[in-house]
Amino acid sequence: MSDQRPFHFKHFSLYHHRSTMKVGTDAVLLGRWVKTKPTDSCLDIGTGCGILPLMLMQKGVSRVVGIDLDEASAAEATENFMASQWRDSLQAICADIKTFQSDQRFDLIVSNPPFFINSFKCEADRKNQARHTDISLTFSDLCEAASRLLQNDGRFAVVLPVTESVAFLKAADDVELHLQKTMEIIPVEGKEPNRVNMELGFRPTENIVKETFTIRQLNGCFTSQYNKFLKDFYLG
Repeated sequence: MSDQRPFHFKHFSLYHHRSTMKVGTDAVLLGRWVKTKPTDSCLDIGTGCGILPLMLMQKGVSRVVGIDLDEASAAEATENFMASQWRDSLQAICADIKTFQSDQRFDLIVSNPPFFINSFKCEADRKNQARHTDISLTFSDLCEAASRLLQNDGRFAVVLPVTESVAFLKAADDVELHLQKTMEIIPVEGKEPNRVNMELGFRPTENIVKETFTIRQLNGCFTSQYNKFLKDFYLG
C-alpha cells in the first residue's frame, strides 16, 4: 500500500496515488447521482482507484466489478476493495473492456471515461491513456461495450464535458442506447455548465428528465445544494 495518506469518506477510505484517475468531483457526483437498486449487479468501466464501486456499494447495490486497462490502477482498486466492508461483493479486473467477456449482463454500468479528443497530450503515457478517448477507448468502443454487457432493461450512466457529450450521444445512438435523464453541472454560480451526467437505456423516451446542479458560490464556497447532495459521503 502506498505511504501516501488515504482519502477518507464517511464509510470507506481509499488510496488513489497509483491510479491514473484520482478521486475527483466528476466521479463523486456521478456516483451520488445515479439511481440504484438493492438487486443491481454493476460494472464500472475505467474504475481507476475504485471510487465509483465503493460509492455504489455504500448505496446498497448487490455487486460491482471494476474494469481498468491500467495494471497499477486495477491493483490499487483491489487493495481499496479488500480494505472495505464490502470486500466480498467487489472485484477489480485488469482488462481491456473492448475484449472483456462476462457470463452475465449487468443491471447498471457506470463510467467516468476518457474524454479529450485530438487535444494536446502530455508525455505521461498512462495519464494520456486514461484521459484521451482517441488513445485507448473511443466513445464508440465504450458504447459498444455497454450495449454488449447491459441488461435489456439496464441503465448506463456516464459523466462527460458538455462539449464532448454530443459526439458521445451520436455513438450511443449508433448502438441503440437512448438518453433517459441528465444533470448539467455548473462549476460556479452564473457560469455555463461544463459537465453533464447522463443516463441511457435501450428504450427510447420523449420525456428526458433534466436537472441542473451548481457546485460553488461566487465566493468559492460550496453551495448548499452541493453540501446536501453529498452529506452521506463526505466527512462533515
